[in-house]
Amino acid sequence: MTSTKLPIWLRFFLLVGVAVFAAGAGLLAYRYYTRPATLTVAVGSTDGEAAKAMSAIASELVSTNAPVRLKVIDSGTALEAANAFSSGKVDLAVVRGDVGDLSQAQAVVVVSHVVVLIIAPPGSSIDSIDGLKGHTVGVVGGAANAKIVDVLTREYDLASAKVAFTNLALTDVRQAILSKQVGALLVAIPLAEKYLALVRGFFQLDHKKAPVLIPIESAGAIAENERAFESFDVPKGTLRGAPPVPEDDLTTLRTSLYLVAHKKLGTDLVTRLTQAIMSVRRDLLREQPIFAQITAPSTDQDAYLPLHPGAAAVYNSTTQSFMDEYGNWIYLTPMVLGGAATMLAAAWKFLGIGNRATEGPLDSLYALARRIRKVEAEAELSDIEEEIDGILKAERAKSAAGDESAVDDATLNVAAHRLESLIHDRRTLIAKGPAVASAAYATHRGTAIAGTTE
Repeated sequence: MTSTKLPIWLRFFLLVGVAVFAAGAGLLAYRYYTRPATLTVAVGSTDGEAAKAMSAIASELVSTNAPVRLKVIDSGTALEAANAFSSGKVDLAVVRGDVGDLSQAQAVVVVSHVVVLIIAPPGSSIDSIDGLKGHTVGVVGGAANAKIVDVLTREYDLASAKVAFTNLALTDVRQAILSKQVGALLVAIPLAEKYLALVRGFFQLDHKKAPVLIPIESAGAIAENERAFESFDVPKGTLRGAPPVPEDDLTTLRTSLYLVAHKKLGTDLVTRLTQAIMSVRRDLLREQPIFAQITAPSTDQDAYLPLHPGAAAVYNSTTQSFMDEYGNWIYLTPMVLGGAATMLAAAWKFLGIGNRATEGPLDSLYALARRIRKVEAEAELSDIEEEIDGILKAERAKSAAGDESAVDDATLNVAAHRLESLIHDRRTLIAKGPAVASAAYATHRGTAIAGTTE
């Protein structure tokens, strides 16, 4: 009914509007689905280097058009970063294994390893933990190293030995050593040249003066009780090469610096994040060698910090195959195309294109039957008879010429005979008077409508 009432130009513009709306909605849906996911990551360190390193990764993700982006939030310290993560303020965090509440954390990558160094100034007589008795140890990093101070105090009973610990800001370390406010320093740093140079700068060093690295001989026992730590041997000559400091491999504690994600974060999202980070890591190595320390966390079931399933899929090579990832699209595409074809067919029909085919002779004859029932004058019936004769003559000519589209004579004769009967009946009614003819037509129309309703 709509296609017969609305003009074709209006139907055309309606369909164009629907098509534009559908295309716009599809484009918005595609842009929404393929847009890069942005995750917030909290990071903090006393020297600010952690935030700079993570910002470099975030920038590289943007430049490589990675599917995941990072918004770096500098929390100031590792402890504050851990607190922001545990409170749910961020999606990710760079945290130390020994700092903060990590009950909701799952590992994505190991950013670096942090080694505990206890260092006495050049010329000091302190060469062991026992030698710290009655001295003050300056803790560089403050609250972030509270766990280390706690486990050392308990393991070596440093409280009874009257060993005091005081937090030092980076800017105060050198003055504290020169004024002998502290007898040793405790630092936890990655064994990278940038941080080793920072430690050397705390002391006035020359070939005759070398700081003393103090071993933590009970590191293995501590690691058994405190799974955040592991025993680690600092290689000979790490702090200085000639003469070497330390003179031999030195036992101490080590913990890891992780990029962690919340357990609730989607598996596919973390998979894309892990792949992106491990990819840009290779590019960043040229500029900052410290990124070489980015490695995969432990994949053991009993690892201290469990691995996020999304990251595990990358490290265990269990990421989805092409068919796993796109199988649904391959299955659904024919269905979508079929639906689109149906819609196009409906639109074509709505426009009425092709519906108005050229009327054939039978269509013309059937249309004359409707005209005959409405005729009010004898002259009109004569005109109709001439039209019928013209149609029959044209069809017989086509048939004689061998035209296959011509209607056969038998069918034409049946149609013509029916029309002749209608004309005869109509002449009879007209002869009785116009009022009778009109009443007959109204009666015929009412009967037809009633039949349709039934």
